[in-house]
Amino acid sequence: MQTYFYIRVSSKEQNTIRQEVKAEQYHIPTQNVFIEKVSGKNVTDRPILNDLMTVLRSGDKLIVDSISRFARNTRDLIDLVEQLNNKGIVFISLKEALDTTTSTGMFMLTMFGAVAQLEREYIKDRQLEGIAIAVDQKKYKGRKVIEYPKQWSKYYKLIQSNKISNVEAMKVMDLKKTTFYKLIKDYESK
Repeated sequence: MQTYFYIRVSSKEQNTIRQEVKAEQYHIPTQNVFIEKVSGKNVTDRPILNDLMTVLRSGDKLIVDSISRFARNTRDLIDLVEQLNNKGIVFISLKEALDTTTSTGMFMLTMFGAVAQLEREYIKDRQLEGIAIAVDQKKYKGRKVIEYPKQWSKYYKLIQSNKISNVEAMKVMDLKKTTFYKLIKDYESK
């Protein structure tokens, strides 16, 4: 029987230290701490969580700091916890003090999950309201349009004819991977 700790923050810029300290307080071995820096809105786009789910065995415990670190909507939360329960894995959320092995624990999990989802929706609403106000006040003009680098057409033709790789083109034009592929997509849609 092993105990695991799942840590998640929404972006690479965010810090996981607070959650890592909790894992240390519970004496979780480093190899049993799974850290993910990705949005929680889509469970299928979380490779570390998917890896963890394959490692867990009957009798294991999975600890999270908060259910909002595990799932961002009620449906995903309930689905994940049901998967854990079906495998005989105990799920513990420290912040909410949940025991999902009981009917009351599952009910509370559903309630907390609904509240977490509602808070996420409130955050999105506030963000959209803020953007609308900034647009009205002419303080926000949206994301800056990315301009094509000089000689884009030349390098695009070289890429298409397999005379230069995408990586080589990115390097020559000094473009980040995401910017490069955004430009390709935009260019091809014209």
